[in-house]
Amino acid sequence: MGMQVNTNIAANNAYRNLATTQNDLSKSLEKLSSGLRINRAADDAAGLAISEGLKSQVGGLTVASRNAQDAVSVLQTAEGSLNEVTSILQRMRDLAVQAGNDSNNDKSREAITVEVDALTAELSRIGTSSNFNGKQLLDGTANLNFQIGANTGDSINVDLRTADIDLLATQLGTGTAGISFGPSASAGTADLKFTAGDNTVQTGVRVAATDSADEIAAALNGDVDFVGGSLKATVVDGDVVVRSTAGQTVVMTADSGITAGPNIAAGGLDFMSSGTAADAIDTIDGFISSVSETRALIGANQNRFESVIKNLAVSKENLTAAGSRIRDTDMAEEMVKYTRANILSQAGTAMLAQANQSNSGVLQLLQ
Repeated sequence: MGMQVNTNIAANNAYRNLATTQNDLSKSLEKLSSGLRINRAADDAAGLAISEGLKSQVGGLTVASRNAQDAVSVLQTAEGSLNEVTSILQRMRDLAVQAGNDSNNDKSREAITVEVDALTAELSRIGTSSNFNGKQLLDGTANLNFQIGANTGDSINVDLRTADIDLLATQLGTGTAGISFGPSASAGTADLKFTAGDNTVQTGVRVAATDSADEIAAALNGDVDFVGGSLKATVVDGDVVVRSTAGQTVVMTADSGITAGPNIAAGGLDFMSSGTAADAIDTIDGFISSVSETRALIGANQNRFESVIKNLAVSKENLTAAGSRIRDTDMAEEMVKYTRANILSQAGTAMLAQANQSNSGVLQLLQ
């Protein structure tokens, strides 16, 4: 092989190998310093796509676990209030049992009624004030969805609309009465008009013979004048029942054009005789049973959410481990590669220096 000066093949070869080694050394340093095997898509495109998907799942499960813990807190708040509701109802039942004894005179029965009225007012307050982060829980509107997974549709619904404690208080109110009417009692259409105590309430709701009881009740409860008149409509045994939340007797006026049923007690408790006190015991028993069913529902869902939290923790751990196996650096293996590349870099640098000196013998020929 001849001696050239313009082109040093050995030096070019040494430089090419040294550049490759330096690139490998740089990548090893990056992986060792970051702890990640994949620092950019070029390191492992498929692995990056998989690991990013796993990262999304892990992040979603982390938030979902907090959501489930919040759900437990919500249910604990609702159940705590219902526990006090049950205590109040039990006290009212005790008073009803006491009132059932004819050793009581009218004054004694009136005293019992005063205490029941106070307890009823507290039930109403609990129904309107029990909330979590401003979300009402016991006013008959709580239909709650909790996101307990990382993906769309991973949710649990808890329907607490049966826990309308304010309505329960209205139905237990002593001395109150309501009015009932059937949806098919009207010929054609009619505007509804009620008198609650001294207050006349003209609603903007028109009732037709084809309207269902649920439709009529919903229309009334959505009417500003009706609600502003302290009235509330419910459906009982297929009939619409209108009651006063202010404890007033409700009458449907004759010019409403609709035939009303007789005035009915709004589940009202009467302790003025042993017979009505016995009826009060049965009424309260029914409400205790209803509240207990709601508490059982809450308790069952609370246990379910606690299981959800445990399952989410296991899933998060497994997905984190899977992502780690794809994306994280095996430090021992990478250190072996780094040591190899470091040695080759030093050797390559030395050989490049030797190659650069290999053609210096040409100077001997020029002397």
